[in-house]
Amino acid sequence: MLHRIVIPSIVFAASACAADLATIPFKDISGKETSLKDYKGKVVLVVNVASKCGNTPQYKPLEAMYEKYKDKGFVILGFPCNDFGGQEPGTAAEIQTFCKSTYAVNFPLMEKIHVKGAEQHPLYAALTGPEGAFPGDVKWNFGKFLIGKDGKPIARFEPKTTADLSDVSAAVEKALAD
Repeated sequence: MLHRIVIPSIVFAASACAADLATIPFKDISGKETSLKDYKGKVVLVVNVASKCGNTPQYKPLEAMYEKYKDKGFVILGFPCNDFGGQEPGTAAEIQTFCKSTYAVNFPLMEKIHVKGAEQHPLYAALTGPEGAFPGDVKWNFGKFLIGKDGKPIARFEPKTTADLSDVSAAVEKALAD
């Protein structure tokens, strides 16, 4: 049974997630196969990102959060996505160049995927599908999912919720302490 606690723009969940997220393959931005297994024991923030969106400046607080907590076992995985208004039209190389040169992004970027619709990536289906930890489509670019050290999803943050808000920092700090 899934239990939810709703706090303004955050949803927390306690669930034995329908799919084992760690076994779902995806590729990093250079095309190398990976999965959440490669981040075992870390707290992971999964974010669908885009370069030409009103939310794109969120790269800055995301990178600051990554730098603040990366040595404590935290990682952000950015999944470029072109599902919302065509706001991530770039190639892998263009996305990397933009993120590095404009926002000095050092957290790992993944291959461009679909986070909703008929071509939805299995990771996002496991997070947002009817049997997922947080049922309901991602609403826009920069939706965020916090995954605990045990590989279980524990919080969802809506796109307008930035990484520099205390609610996000508190959830990350709690997950790191658990």
